[in-house]
Amino acid sequence: MLTKTFLNLTKNTMLPVWLFIMVFSSGKLIAQKQTPEWVPPSAIAIKNPVLSTPESLKAIKTTYVTYCSPCHGEKGRGDGVAAATLAVRPADHSGPAVQKQTDGALFYELSEGHNPMPAYKASLTETQRWQLINYIRTLAKTSKK
Repeated sequence: MLTKTFLNLTKNTMLPVWLFIMVFSSGKLIAQKQTPEWVPPSAIAIKNPVLSTPESLKAIKTTYVTYCSPCHGEKGRGDGVAAATLAVRPADHSGPAVQKQTDGALFYELSEGHNPMPAYKASLTETQRWQLINYIRTLAKTSKK
């Protein structure tokens, strides 16, 4: 009787216990999957101070084409003309690996660079870098219904 009760209890409670453990004990692990390990935690929490408007997106597209599309491609898929020459494939700006990152994490990567991607904090203004983050958000893949 005790064994049967234990088995029923285990059977009925294991899923909620497992979910609780996964959600609360690995919250950091989940965040790491969405944010590369080289991005400091302080950068992850930074919010984008630049409002995304149709006008600002149109204006920053030229900057994206100039600075980003040679490696990332015009649609941000990591298939730019220079991509084939790189040892590390450029990130797909339209995919979940980039789109799930916070604006602060993306801003840090854009500002500081990550080999082979150069740092842009010296060549682009802070406002331009935030506008590029807004533009990258528009490249997200949409699911077909």
